[in-house]
Amino acid sequence: MNEPASDSPAVAIATETTMTEPNRPTPRHPLAGLLVAQFLGAFNDNTFKMVVLFLALRQVAVGDEAADQYETTLAFVVFTLPLMLGSLPAMALGDRFGKRDLIVWTKGLEVVLMLLGTVALWASPVGWAPLVVLAGMGLQSALFAPGKYGILPELLPHDRLATANGQLEGASFVAIVLGTAAGGVLVDAIGDQAWLAGGLLTVLAVAGYVGALAVPRTAPASTVVEPFGQVLGGAWRALRGDRALWLAALGSVAFWGLASLLGQDVLVYGKQVLGFEDKHKGLPYALFAIGIGAGAALAGKLSRGVVEVGLIPLGALGLAFGTAALGVLVPGIFGTFVWMALLGVASGFVVVPLNAVVQWKAPAARRGAIIALVNCLSFAGILAGNLGCLALARAGADCATILLVAAALTFAATVWAIWLLPQALLRLCVVLLTRTLYRLRLVGQANVPETGGALLVPNHVSFLDALFVLAATDRPIRFVVEQYWYERPYLKPFLRALRAIPIAGSGGPRVVLKALREAGKALDDGELVCLFAEGEITRMGSLLPFRRGMQRILKGRTSPVVPVHLDRVYGSLGSARQGRVQIVPTKIPCPVTVSFGAPLPANVEPAQVRVAVEGLAEAAWRLRADELPALHAKFVRSVRRAPWRLCLSDSQGKRLSRGKALATTVVLARRLRAPWQGQDKVGLLLPPSIGGALAAMAASLSGRTAVSLNFTVGQNAFDSAVRQAQLRTVLSSRAFLEKVKVTIPEGVTLLLLEDVLKDVGTGERLGALLRALLLPLGWLERACGAARKVTRDDVATILFSSGSTGEPKGVMLTHGNVQSNCDGVAQLIPLDHHDRLVGVLPLFHSFGNMALWYAVQQGAGIVFHPNPLDAAAVGEIVATQRATILLATPTFLQLYLRRCEPGQFGSLRIVLTGAEKLTDELADAFTDRFGIRPVQGYGATETAPAVAISAPGYRAAGFYQAGVRRGSVGRPLPGVTVRIVDPETKVEKPIGESGLVLVRGANVMRGYLGRDDLTAAALHDGCYVTGDIGRVDDDGFLFLTDRMSRFSKIGGEMVPHGVVEEHLQACSGKAERAFAVCGVPDPKKGERLMVLTTLAAPELGDVVKKMATRGLPALFVPRVDQFVPVAALPVLGTGKIDLRKVKELCLAAAAPAADG
Repeated sequence: MNEPASDSPAVAIATETTMTEPNRPTPRHPLAGLLVAQFLGAFNDNTFKMVVLFLALRQVAVGDEAADQYETTLAFVVFTLPLMLGSLPAMALGDRFGKRDLIVWTKGLEVVLMLLGTVALWASPVGWAPLVVLAGMGLQSALFAPGKYGILPELLPHDRLATANGQLEGASFVAIVLGTAAGGVLVDAIGDQAWLAGGLLTVLAVAGYVGALAVPRTAPASTVVEPFGQVLGGAWRALRGDRALWLAALGSVAFWGLASLLGQDVLVYGKQVLGFEDKHKGLPYALFAIGIGAGAALAGKLSRGVVEVGLIPLGALGLAFGTAALGVLVPGIFGTFVWMALLGVASGFVVVPLNAVVQWKAPAARRGAIIALVNCLSFAGILAGNLGCLALARAGADCATILLVAAALTFAATVWAIWLLPQALLRLCVVLLTRTLYRLRLVGQANVPETGGALLVPNHVSFLDALFVLAATDRPIRFVVEQYWYERPYLKPFLRALRAIPIAGSGGPRVVLKALREAGKALDDGELVCLFAEGEITRMGSLLPFRRGMQRILKGRTSPVVPVHLDRVYGSLGSARQGRVQIVPTKIPCPVTVSFGAPLPANVEPAQVRVAVEGLAEAAWRLRADELPALHAKFVRSVRRAPWRLCLSDSQGKRLSRGKALATTVVLARRLRAPWQGQDKVGLLLPPSIGGALAAMAASLSGRTAVSLNFTVGQNAFDSAVRQAQLRTVLSSRAFLEKVKVTIPEGVTLLLLEDVLKDVGTGERLGALLRALLLPLGWLERACGAARKVTRDDVATILFSSGSTGEPKGVMLTHGNVQSNCDGVAQLIPLDHHDRLVGVLPLFHSFGNMALWYAVQQGAGIVFHPNPLDAAAVGEIVATQRATILLATPTFLQLYLRRCEPGQFGSLRIVLTGAEKLTDELADAFTDRFGIRPVQGYGATETAPAVAISAPGYRAAGFYQAGVRRGSVGRPLPGVTVRIVDPETKVEKPIGESGLVLVRGANVMRGYLGRDDLTAAALHDGCYVTGDIGRVDDDGFLFLTDRMSRFSKIGGEMVPHGVVEEHLQACSGKAERAFAVCGVPDPKKGERLMVLTTLAAPELGDVVKKMATRGLPALFVPRVDQFVPVAALPVLGTGKIDLRKVKELCLAAAAPAADG
């Protein structure tokens, strides 16, 4: 049996330093030499041992099982006893000298031993001399062990320790397998020339010595020369002083004792039961070693960067039942091979975490001595196993009976271990859950302190959150748990094993303070404490306000706060969307990302911790963005789940099911292959309609960028967009072109939808439907004209600005940008097939473009109407189609307020506005008339478009989670962070203070088409510079004040136009927007305000009087002569105020006054 090995994934601690000598750079592959030395050393050990053993077994008669057991025991004991005894002096050497020096010296000793072994095999192949050399090799291995294991934490940071152990363990067990097999083959091949085996192994020993020379130099762990007794005593006290370290040592003794008993018995089993010849005797043992290597590698993968003690009971139970099955069934050759490999896998699950705990928990100053001491104890266990196997054989037990004894001992040891450490059983449950139903990704484990107290503060999205946090770190965690859940009979045993801290909010301040004091004491004792600072699971998909309990826990302490974020959990098993608990897995395995942020000081405010968690959320969403599919992929999946459900309809009564919509899209894309040949960008000039939706989806499926052209901006801006996008074709409709006032530029081919879809036969429709429903997505894309697979990084659409403040800018939005935005909105406002969304926003509007994909991907239906200003038709659509979602701008809502009947909007559950500010007056009036309050979102074309949304809150008995706050545009979407910075310095402002709004997230555009200069100005440090002024409160709600460009500098003072408009609107008492403010040049003060208004003169006088009483600075109050009456405020096709036209009208009105 080879000496115990180690493969131990461990928590990544980026701050841990290595002990390489100063001024000596660490090689790129610091373990290469060590791996070579370890591999060749383990190969030589096992090959030489097997050669000596099989030479001895040649002398034993077939059928003499007791004699076989004796010779096998003798070989194992001769090798193992020096291993055990040699570990004692290794304790003194392990920390006194540099680990690299120890490795080189012992590899040199191996060369000498192999030379002596060659001589011994030449002089007396079956005498005492080979046994003496074998004993010397055991001693050499004992001296080598502290160096090879102890050097890992010195060469590498803790976050690479798991990989390093896996590599070392893999090299060890591959060598064991090859050496075990090679021993029998060599004995069979060399015949009477046994010394040839020694010669070969000597050459390999020299190669191992050369590999050892490549190991980086390290400094001694201690420069103090201690007497051996002091070294032994110090190591023993350190071992007994740490419960986890002591239990790991005992576990190692038990494991290696049982493994040696099993391994020795299997060698005899191969000869006596399976009838193998000498060269094949080691095959079952070799398969056992292969299984250990595979199990170790699998254990490392399952551990995912932590020391996963939950694998120990799993592996132990596998060993117990597997050994029992082998003994009872006594299978043939094939069955034995299978069972031995499985037993090896189970062994790998045990040995990896056991040895990892020793490496991890051993103090650095005594690590070599402790490893040597644990090895000594483990070798004692190996000897006990060897001698126990012999004793059982001498007592008359055959191989199968010995296997049953091993199984019984293993089962007893497992029960004992679980009794001593019940957390291991709980971690087994965590392992089984998080490695089967879930696929965990861990980020930032280095931010969890390796030692000492720390407060973990995660978001709370499901009833399984504690399991994810447990799985992400190997340190024990004490959770602060609501008393109600702590007392549940099915949870209490587990929570008690975790030493959870129950807290009862209903028990009064004294009870709460007692729990918080206990949590604080746990921090003082150096433990990890986890507090879900939201106090409850989010039922609405967004991060809730953080309560102030953490301040009570941290008061007067210095323990750091580690923000934690759990991503992709909301909507999965155990989450509670709008109070409905998900009890069926939505996806297996469900991907989950657990992110740990940089530690924050103990005096941090809860709101600051919340901001840190939001930052982790955005980073996690950027990670998941790598997995985002093309926009049409989710639509195709939705179609294939239920092709019969409604997808698209319009005000003319046309209706398309999902299957028919996708089939028609395929027909359209295939018919456009020739006209679109060689074009990566195609123009679309269509209103919000079924045809417009099909064209957009056809462009996506064919791998082309859809350029939806704004037909409301005028000919010059239209021509500019066509020119910048270098369009060669524009797809439109004959009926639509008769209504719009734009002309297709010369040189651009006009394609008409009516002509493209003319004369589509039944066969073509059926073929398209079969392709849509059956082809793999990549094949479907190619069938629709895509030159390659469409990815998230491809530009899905280019949307041009209106040009209201200059030349139109082409905003390039990738599939990933739009998909990330759809996913974020869907988490806050989920849809299903019962929902109907009113599609009145044009596709050249970013909100309209996102709404199309947002609805079809979730399986909701869309009802189109081409004119959002046709209030009567919109009201009729909502009523007849039982629409549930209305997306509109405040300008459009003003029209619906005047012209729609209250009952027509009775089916709506959400009215979401964007593009401009929703005033409280308009929201109140809409609520009074229709009984539903509009909520507003905030975004920009550059952010695809949504940044923040006022989402539906959650109310139930004992719960209220607010999704809306008066005057706010809502909280940022999941995966989006908002930073408030100083407009000049870009330094972040404190929470609650106003500043420039920056947006970061996977939804931020790629850039402006052909304008790198504008792109560079719009993006700062990965954030989109919105140009808006706003603030974020402690609960995460975003409030907007104005735009930077909408300020006037009057007499040196900055006057925000938006603030003036808000006060004017409030003074007017009108629900409909009645004012638009801008600045015009003034020779005395630089600028002065001018205001477009739809109010009559008598009403205007009252407004001015009221403004004077609102406590505003005088510069904020326009005089009567600064108002310009108009019949209606100028509006763009997107529903926004046309700021360019406002400026023109104000300048025209100001010019006569200036002349006068």
